Parts: sequence; structure tokens; C-alpha cells
Amino acid sequence: MFQRLSVRSGFILLAVVSFGFVAAGLVLGEVARLNPCHLCILQRVIYLVFGTWSLAGAAFPGGRRFWCVLLILTAIGGMVAAGQQSWMQYAPQLATECGFGEPTPTEQLVNWLGAQWPAMFMVTGFCTQKDWIFLGFSLANWSVLCFLLLLLAAVLQMVRKTRRR
Repeated sequence: MFQRLSVRSGFILLAVVSFGFVAAGLVLGEVARLNPCHLCILQRVIYLVFGTWSLAGAAFPGGRRFWCVLLILTAIGGMVAAGQQSWMQYAPQLATECGFGEPTPTEQLVNWLGAQWPAMFMVTGFCTQKDWIFLGFSLANWSVLCFLLLLLAAVLQMVRKTRRR
């Protein structure tokens, strides 16, 4: 299916999926009354960055490899953030909780974003809490999987043969 899309359409599909993950997270947060932590919000920001790079790739499809490298690096960053949160949830006794002590630069960024747009970026939870489980996996575990899917899609977008018009 991915082969049939133009380069521009492939990037638009990546953007829609990435922004869709953000929308799904916001809706799930409201419906299930979840309290997002610093790492949850960081992952939300990374999904938004991924979607923005995808839109840039759609606007400038001639730089397909450049945009795909940015997408791959962004997806890896998202997997690292979601993986860290998954580890913190798996071994909370070993983890230092986010938001305690001197704030890291990432926490400062997330706190600043929360002050600018509270409905989207306000931190109200703790990273070690598993507020929502589906099929035995926490939301952080699902986020690792979503970033992996975005990573694989970005790799496919980069290496696939383009459709001739």
C-alpha cells in the first residue's frame, strides 16, 4: 500500500497518524481521567515534532531523505522517552521520580509548555504510575510500540521507490 502513495502523500499519512496519536492521547486522558507526567508530555511533544517534520516533508518532497532522517531520529527519541517511562513503571523502587528535586532542562521545557497551553501540556501525574492498562500494557508501553511503528514507516518512506507521475 505504501508503494502506491506519492512521496507527498506518504509524508501526509505520517503526519496524520502522528497527530492522531496525540488526539487519541488527549481523548483517552479526558475519558479515563488520566494524569499525564513529564515524560507523557514529552512524548506528546515528540509526536507533534514528528508530525511537523512530516508536513515539512510533504511541503518539500524533494528533500525526502533529509526529512526521513529527521523522522527516524525523532521516532528514536520518542522510543527512548517512552522506554524510560516504561522502565520507571516496571521498577518504580529503582526510579527517581520526575518532578522532584532540581528540574532537568526537559522538565523545565515541559513546565513552560504547560504554562503556555495547559489543556495540552499541563503535568498532573507521576511517571511511575500506571493509570491505564490495556491488554497488559501501560500507555507508556503502547507509546513505545507507536514510536516503533512510526520509525518503521519513516524507514519505508526513505527507502521505497517513488511513484512516477
